[in-house]
Amino acid sequence: MPKTLRATAAPVLPDAPTGALPTYLRIAEELTRDIGSGRLAAGDKLAPERAMAAEKGVAVATLRKALQLLVDRGLIERRQGSGNYVLGGNRSVGTYALLRLELAGQGGGLPTARVLDMTRAAKPATLPRIGASDIGLRIRRLRFLSDTPVAVEEIWLDARWLDRGPLTPQNISESLYRSYEDRLGLKIIEAEDVIRMGALPAWTPSELGLAQATNLPLIERRAFDQNGQAAEASWTWYDPERAQYFARVP
Repeated sequence: MPKTLRATAAPVLPDAPTGALPTYLRIAEELTRDIGSGRLAAGDKLAPERAMAAEKGVAVATLRKALQLLVDRGLIERRQGSGNYVLGGNRSVGTYALLRLELAGQGGGLPTARVLDMTRAAKPATLPRIGASDIGLRIRRLRFLSDTPVAVEEIWLDARWLDRGPLTPQNISESLYRSYEDRLGLKIIEAEDVIRMGALPAWTPSELGLAQATNLPLIERRAFDQNGQAAEASWTWYDPERAQYFARVP
């Protein structure tokens, strides 16, 4: 017999910060990651819609918009007169389909990020190759999962995309790839990751709670656009006590 998930009342969500995804999409992304990680298993019955809406501090209409997105993604089904049931996990859908960090020991976790610094600069010699220009847009961010700081990341976007539209700390969404698509017409369709150990950089904020130069798992990524060309490279240092890397093969 499938288990039914219960919901408890929670305060109304505060106003979303600048760059936050729409509330319905935040809810959909959190549930998508919970299903993909197995925290919500195939056959589970979600809590009643009014109870879920109260738990998340949103109107029922907002919750239903999020649930419809999950239906469209093939993650849940809505049974008339019975409720909403999980169909199964799928990590290849959603705004964060290429994000491989999740909460350690439990999976999932709603991803958010705060921009620490953004500037045009000369690409470092150690950066994986992402175009002919020696200049790129450097973005440094503090990454969170369910409001817990888990990582810092340094991202480099190739200069050929910088004239497509403005990118600023104020107009970047919590999902950088979504911002690329909305503002630059750049679609990141695949990525290759190499994982090794690396020392936390000197610009790491104290909020991460780890000393600079601490040796941590380091994800080196090269991401490719809709034409198959390398468009972005990044380094992500993450705390293995709070986050884990997950990939399903194939």
